Amino acid sequence: MTHSSAAPLRLALRLAAPDTADALAERQRPELLAMLSDRFGLPEEIVEAVTGPGGAALRAALDADPEAFLIRAAGSGDPVVARAVWKAWYRSSPQRNRRARDLPDLLPAILGAADPADPRWEAEDGLVPLLQKEATPAELLPALTGPFPQLVSFTLVRLSRLLPLPVAVDACLAMVRLAGGAALVAFADGVEQAADFDFGRPELLEMMRAAAADADPEAYLRARRPAGEWTDPASLRALLRVRDGAGAVAKPAALDWELVRREHARLPFGTGRTSRRQSGNHLSQFTQWEGCPDDLVMECFRADPWGTSWSAAELPFEALVGPEAAAGKVPFDKTLGRGIRSGRLPVDRVLAEVGPATEVLNALPYDHEPTRKSLAGLLERLGTDPVNWLTLYARMGRARGSVAELVEDAASPGSRRKRSTSWPRPLEAVFPATAPEASRAGFLGLFQCASEEAQIAVVPHFDPRAVQHLLVYGDPAPAVRDAVIAAHGVPALAAQAATSALSPEKLTHLLDLDEPQVDAQLFFHCRIDRAERERMLAGRLRGGGTRTVPEELLHVLREANLGHYRHWLIAGLDSGDLGVARVVVGRLRLRIPAARLRLLVAVWERGGPDAVREILAMDRLPVTLRRQTEKLLGLPDGLERLRARLAAEEDPEKLLAFLSKAPGHDGSQPDKLAGEGVPLPWPELIAAHRSGRLATAAASDLAALADCPRELLVALLSSIPEPGRSHLSWPQRALRRGALTPEDVLTHAAPAHQGLSHLLRLLNPSDRQANQQAVRQADRQKLRTRAATLTAEHLGDDPEAWAVCLQLLPTFAGTLTELFATAAAIVRPPT
Repeated sequence: MTHSSAAPLRLALRLAAPDTADALAERQRPELLAMLSDRFGLPEEIVEAVTGPGGAALRAALDADPEAFLIRAAGSGDPVVARAVWKAWYRSSPQRNRRARDLPDLLPAILGAADPADPRWEAEDGLVPLLQKEATPAELLPALTGPFPQLVSFTLVRLSRLLPLPVAVDACLAMVRLAGGAALVAFADGVEQAADFDFGRPELLEMMRAAAADADPEAYLRARRPAGEWTDPASLRALLRVRDGAGAVAKPAALDWELVRREHARLPFGTGRTSRRQSGNHLSQFTQWEGCPDDLVMECFRADPWGTSWSAAELPFEALVGPEAAAGKVPFDKTLGRGIRSGRLPVDRVLAEVGPATEVLNALPYDHEPTRKSLAGLLERLGTDPVNWLTLYARMGRARGSVAELVEDAASPGSRRKRSTSWPRPLEAVFPATAPEASRAGFLGLFQCASEEAQIAVVPHFDPRAVQHLLVYGDPAPAVRDAVIAAHGVPALAAQAATSALSPEKLTHLLDLDEPQVDAQLFFHCRIDRAERERMLAGRLRGGGTRTVPEELLHVLREANLGHYRHWLIAGLDSGDLGVARVVVGRLRLRIPAARLRLLVAVWERGGPDAVREILAMDRLPVTLRRQTEKLLGLPDGLERLRARLAAEEDPEKLLAFLSKAPGHDGSQPDKLAGEGVPLPWPELIAAHRSGRLATAAASDLAALADCPRELLVALLSSIPEPGRSHLSWPQRALRRGALTPEDVLTHAAPAHQGLSHLLRLLNPSDRQANQQAVRQADRQKLRTRAATLTAEHLGDDPEAWAVCLQLLPTFAGTLTELFATAAAIVRPPT
């Protein structure tokens, strides 16, 4: 059964009333069994045997959790079902990653229901041989106390070295219960006679022989099993999975760390690397769990400081002040923030004892209020004297001690070392702005924890790069920002504007300045919208009035990369400013006649005929257009005639003819018009679509434009395309931006199966699409409710009507609503 046929059936069963859905499920039993077989990875006959009769059981299986369903099936006691369930979980999608999958209750459910007297369990094609062939050590654990002596022996041989002694004793107890004390002797003899095999536990073999010789082997073994040790199945599985190097392992709730210590002492987990690609540091898995004892963490840390620092859930303070940290083998940026936030690393001790100071400062969590308070207390020692602050910055790069030591050193006037009275090694701002690094980053974080009075006193001594870092990547108080601008002027604001990382508040503040240098940097580096670009290039001020577009903005237009930012110049098409027009004409080959005329009309309206002559003199426009325009420049009604020519070029019929041309290699026709700033006549285009004069390809291209009106989008739903697999088709784009609603698709999209495909994509977005999905949960619930209402109105409680609807769906040319009505009419024709 294909996905395209399964999805509508699944949706129908969820929309129909329960009794109707049960009847429909029974009627569609073959299709449902195929769906369930694909879902669980089981043969259809196994699914049918497990689910039982009735449509309700099939529907329950459709919504069942796959793991719960398989575990329930595993407990059937049927060896054929059990083997199929094991293969389904361990061989089929989505459990392809053998190391990642983990279903600990599966084998216990199988073994708990198994009757060892049934020979099918141990037959050549039975489950027991299959387990011996492909199960991992952790997966085999339940077999140690299971009902099959052969599997108990096999598992004990395979796992003996890895098992804690109490668990091995439990396996021996299982042997005694299943086959008596003689089984212990037979096992020991077999192990000792095996050539080239190291059992690894001679003491266990001795215990087995002694137990077999005792009058009560079971009592003998129980007396030697430490009570309460390794009785938690989850802890034992975790232990085996860690030893097996099974990747990420979850921490068991009942883990006894003392038992882990003992196992590590008996058989070390290893802290090295077995090969270039495979880590042998299995001990590191334990360090990733909260509560791991410090001695285990430090043992792992000494073997691999960098890796343990990254992976350990809690790094002891000892690791931050040892030789490994001094040698730069501890990534403070990973460990300090995590440890300080959790309370594991006291921030006062970190500031007082951990170094180098610059690396510590770069790693501190500055959004953590206790950290900020501790730093503020330290910085009181520096006061408001700029020399103290400049000296601190000058000494940061070579300081190997702690932050507290660095502050004390900088604040001590009696030091013999040179004190700084100006910014050391000053640098200019960079365009675009780049984030601070090393000492500059540490100083910026530290500085923002100082008192407002200290910041105001020090910022006049900043170099241009430090000013830029504070304004762009910092968050200075208004008084501090005013002090920066007072000291450093407009260049500081221009440096701040040279980034795309501005908050909305900072962007608004900079735009409101109407400062040419600032506007130029915002235009070039910031993600401002088209309306703002058009305003700047028209010389309109946010504070009111207009101005000639300044040279700073014209320079940006001259330097813009046309391969990426051609639309920046197009934003100046209607400016009328002579400087902007000269750059646009000088750099662009305007392909659409209407675009050339729009520019000339705007220049004439703002600068008069002489400004137009300057543009024509550039010899960048077509010869015919230049000659025709030159004739108009001396006429009293020349501007009106030029406007008339523009109106003729923008006549809807002419644009419609242009849109109807086949697209070339340089893009669609609507994109060409939009790319040159030519406004589209939407009312006329809507009318042309209704009359059939708008080509289908052109209509789809129009629908992909962000400003396509809703009326046309709804009309285009009558021939909706299928959802794109590698890209968003226009209906999905329209749904994302809110121009269409899911109900529009439900009631207007045709053919029906295409509309349903779009709705299913909305209702069940894949992981890949989830971050692109603009339809909120509330909207999806509204869609489900509306769909349920429509289907109840037309199909009601008649399973036959639902079945006919599903049969018609693949080839039905109308909308989903029309499909529901048609199916109902077929089943219940009007009398």
